[in-house]
Amino acid sequence: MGWILKRAGLVLLLWWTAGAAFADGNLLIVGGALRADNVEVWQRFVSLAGGKGAKIAVIPAAAGNPVKSGSNWAKVISGYGAAAFVLPLSPKLPGDLRKAANDSALVAQIDGAGGVYFLGGDQARIVASLKNPDGSNSAVLDAIWRLYRRGGVIAGTSAGAAVMSSTMFDNAGSVLSVLQRGVAQGGVMAPGLGFIGDDVFVDQHLLVRGRFARMLPLMLAKQYQRGIGIDENTALVVGPGREAEVIGYKGVLLLELAGATVDRALPGFNVSNATISYLDHGDRINLASGLITPSSDKIDGKVDPAQPEYRTPLFSADILGNTAVVDLMSRIIDSDQPVAIGLAFAGPGADSSAPGFEFRFSRTAASSGYVSATSEAYSVYRLRLDVRPVGLNWPQYQPYKALITP
Repeated sequence: MGWILKRAGLVLLLWWTAGAAFADGNLLIVGGALRADNVEVWQRFVSLAGGKGAKIAVIPAAAGNPVKSGSNWAKVISGYGAAAFVLPLSPKLPGDLRKAANDSALVAQIDGAGGVYFLGGDQARIVASLKNPDGSNSAVLDAIWRLYRRGGVIAGTSAGAAVMSSTMFDNAGSVLSVLQRGVAQGGVMAPGLGFIGDDVFVDQHLLVRGRFARMLPLMLAKQYQRGIGIDENTALVVGPGREAEVIGYKGVLLLELAGATVDRALPGFNVSNATISYLDHGDRINLASGLITPSSDKIDGKVDPAQPEYRTPLFSADILGNTAVVDLMSRIIDSDQPVAIGLAFAGPGADSSAPGFEFRFSRTAASSGYVSATSEAYSVYRLRLDVRPVGLNWPQYQPYKALITP
C-alpha cells in the first residue's frame, strides 16, 4: 500500500508492503519438531533476544496441554541461558480468554521481554488467543508487535511458524486432497498474524510431509509470488533488512510464482513456469530482492554442468514422500538429464475420479547448484516446476485385493 502526502509544497512518498517492513527485530521460524538439543537454533534464539538472562515469553496457546508444554519448553530455553517464563494464554486454560489477552499485567511482561516463543499444536488457537472477536489486535498482540519493532525476536515452531504469514493453512487435510479439491472451500485456510509481511507465505513440516505441493494452490489463490517452506528441526532467521539465513538440521524450499501461469481448460489443478529452489543449511536469501547466497562451505562448489554426477533418467514415484523432492532436485542439478519427473497419487481403493499429479522439474539458464566441500549436501536454485493432473488405473491390484477380502 502506498500513500502520497503533500504539505508545505513538499511531496513525501510513503511506501510499505507490510507492518513488518518497519520492524527492527528478527523472526526465527522453525518448521516443527524442534529438538531440545538443537544447540545452533536455541543459542541463536537466546542471542537475538538479548543474550544471557534475556527474558523470553513462552506462549503455549497452540498446545494441547498448555500448562505442561509451556513449563517444559520454558525450562529448555532457560537451559540455554535465558530467563524464560510462560505467558498463560490459551483457549484451553480456564478463565476468560479475552480478558487475559487484554490483561495489562501480561502486556507488561511482554513489554519487558526480548523475545517471544510460540509453541506448536493448532495454529487456530494462537490466532483465537491474540485476536479480538472483531478481528482487531488484542493488547497482548500489540505488545508483541512493539517487541518486534523495537528489536526483539519473535520465534515459533510448527503452528507457531504457520501464523508468521498473513494467511495460514487451517485443517487442510492431506497434501493430495488440497491439490485435488483446491483451497476455495471453507476450513482450508485462515488469516495468520503476518509478522513476515503480506508478500511471503510460510508453511512448515515441509520436506518430511511433502507440503511444498499444497503451497502452490494457496499461493495462487492469495496471489503470493514468494513462499517459504521450512523443514523440521530447522529454522529460517529473518533479520531487519529481510535478510534470511537457514540454520538447523535440514533446509528450506522456496517457491516463486512471478512468471507462473494456469491453464483454465485443464480439469484439475495445474501450474506452469513456477520456480522452485532448495536452500540448505547456511544459505541466505534476501526476501525483498530474492537474491540467494550459498553457505560458506558451498560457495566454491558450484556444480559444473559439463561434468555431471548423474547420467540416468530421473524419476520419483512418490514426490510427496519424505525428502523426495529435494533428493530429485539434487540429482537433476548435477545430471546430464534436463528434466526430472515426480508423481503423486492416492493408493488403490481411492476415489478413481480424483486425479493424481505429475511434477516436472527442468533446468533452465537461471538454474544453478552448489555442493558442500565436506559432504554430498546440495543447494539447488531456480529450477522450473510444472504441475499437471494425470490419471492412473489400478487393475494390477485387483487380484491382491481379492486375496485379502474376507
